Amino acid sequence: MNMEFAKQKISVSLAFILLFLVFVPAVTDGAECRTKFREMGEIKTYKKCMDLQTQGASIAWTLFPHNKTLDIVFSGQMISSSGWIGWGINPVAPNVMVGTRALIAFRDPSGSSVVLPYYLDEKVKNLQSSLVSKKSDLHVLKSSVELSSSSARIFATIKLSFNHSTSLINHVWNRGASVQGYSPAIHGTSVEDLRSTRTVEMVSGSVRSKAGDKIFNRENLITAHGILNSISWGFLLLLGVISARYLRQFESLDPAWFYIHATLQLAGYAMGAMGWAIGIKLGKQSLGTVHSFHRKLGITIFALGSVQICALLFRPKKTHKLRKYWKSYHHFVGYTCVIISVVNVYEGFSLLQLSPDSYIKLVYSLSLSSLIGVFVVLEVNNWIVFFKGVDEKDNNAIAVKMET
Repeated sequence: MNMEFAKQKISVSLAFILLFLVFVPAVTDGAECRTKFREMGEIKTYKKCMDLQTQGASIAWTLFPHNKTLDIVFSGQMISSSGWIGWGINPVAPNVMVGTRALIAFRDPSGSSVVLPYYLDEKVKNLQSSLVSKKSDLHVLKSSVELSSSSARIFATIKLSFNHSTSLINHVWNRGASVQGYSPAIHGTSVEDLRSTRTVEMVSGSVRSKAGDKIFNRENLITAHGILNSISWGFLLLLGVISARYLRQFESLDPAWFYIHATLQLAGYAMGAMGWAIGIKLGKQSLGTVHSFHRKLGITIFALGSVQICALLFRPKKTHKLRKYWKSYHHFVGYTCVIISVVNVYEGFSLLQLSPDSYIKLVYSLSLSSLIGVFVVLEVNNWIVFFKGVDEKDNNAIAVKMET
């Protein structure tokens, strides 16, 4: 048993996760559009149509490559008649809202339907400023909107003048429940709300589907974040604790128990670090959304895990007088890290809005319950053996006194 085993285990786990992400089913590409739309009494047709993956949204468009003009209509479902709905283009990066040049539609204080341009920047994301209408380098030649209590359509003709050397466009859309004057309130924070982006090749109507894009789009990052953290912090750490606490009692397994314990903990920490890094990236991508409790628990877990790994460098020898203090600290930090990790896994499930009968939640809960069951049985057995040992020592002591 050596540390090469740990490295192999981590590699196999990573390979499995990457293969899973690569083969996530692709979304439907755009098709020839046969739907007719009515804009201010005028019948309009478009070359391509596409259903988007969230919020019941869709787009239809005609691209004129010779002059980089895009004629588009965005259709979506309203949360309420007093809410807002928006669509935009992000020329900076795919799968993020910061940097988006958006057209947002709602009813103004007088009750009239309006569609106005907005720019989504870091200050809006971090809730440091309200979202205020302003001109951007999205050159809108004309725009209009049709609003009802339950649906909306935004029509726009856009001159693609900002660094668009190809027809690959990053679409971003979302909706909210209220508007303060002309300032839309932040959108919801469900998984559906947070993955309302798509990159489309506008000439062919195909969704961008390179392997790298599949792996690093937001939906797959959320999946990877959940898988890595559930397995690492929520399972391997507890398994490592159990292995250290109960295998070390067998003299024949010394020092093998230590290598098993270290391998499990190092594998868990390595996977957990990747999951934590993905979580940081997801946090940066979320517009105006901070899952503060989940985030704080995650930072605490990563800090405690890092301290535990560093503590291995300062592990005193068994004969050293500080060894007992190091063990007390090591046990306390380890148990604390495991408990917080399990709590945070279920907090993550809650943020994903998984139903009680979710397959993912059920598999994790059954695995965790099995480990806890093993832990309880072994712990009870330990105490039984301990008290038997105490009784035997007492009986031996009494026997010695009687003999004397």
